Amino acid sequence: MYPVKYHKPNTIDDAVAALAAGEEAMVLAGGQTLLATMKQHLASPSDLVDIRGIDGMVGACIDGDTLVIGAATTHAEVAGSAVVRKHCPGLAALAGNIGDPAVRNMGTIGGSLANNDPAACYPSAMLALGATIVTNTRQISADDYFQGMFATALEEGEIITSVRVDAPAKAAYAKFAQPASLFALVGVFVADGPHGVRVAVTGAGDDGVFRHAGLEAALASDWSAGALDSVDVSEDGLISDIHGSADYRAHLIKVMAKRAVAAA
Repeated sequence: MYPVKYHKPNTIDDAVAALAAGEEAMVLAGGQTLLATMKQHLASPSDLVDIRGIDGMVGACIDGDTLVIGAATTHAEVAGSAVVRKHCPGLAALAGNIGDPAVRNMGTIGGSLANNDPAACYPSAMLALGATIVTNTRQISADDYFQGMFATALEEGEIITSVRVDAPAKAAYAKFAQPASLFALVGVFVADGPHGVRVAVTGAGDDGVFRHAGLEAALASDWSAGALDSVDVSEDGLISDIHGSADYRAHLIKVMAKRAVAAA
């Protein structure tokens, strides 16, 4: 086992300083991805900077008409938050179906967004809701934040501190889970809110989360599951692997979109 220094800063400035001082320091939030990769020796950070004790990094509140969720808030806390349930029940429902209870009680919304796994649930919600990802240095729109599979707009030493979501009129998520991992084989988040009608797909794109223009156009004209019958969902650019072909995922995208619209 290689040596690792553990840091538990009290402020975001201290966390940034610890990251800068370490030769290969990494942020630790829920650790659901990082610790697993360390056990497999796929990651070997010199320092772990635990951000869970920093004031303001946990919990949800309302700022005007905007929902603000601290980056170190666990999936279980998002799911159980009365504020989130009132402001965006679709997001609370999504969080309540991530992984299993152990994952939900350790994994964090900020950690999920920083990792940007192509099958993670939160990226679809942030993209469909037109959310803003707030870091220690700036605010990044979801449209600019997600930049491909496991790729984001985060720069070295930048830490997500919160996410901001404007209240949608309607929003919901539907997921077809891969049975072993419980990640989304296909997940679709639909939203009708201040940023218009938006539909985001996770688990299916070979370049990560993406919006589907055809589904958005159909729902903008008629918000109903039936309006999606005539939409063509191409298999081009979709993942094909041992869990499902690109053609199967294309079929699931429409099915999950219909379920999400019905739930919304």
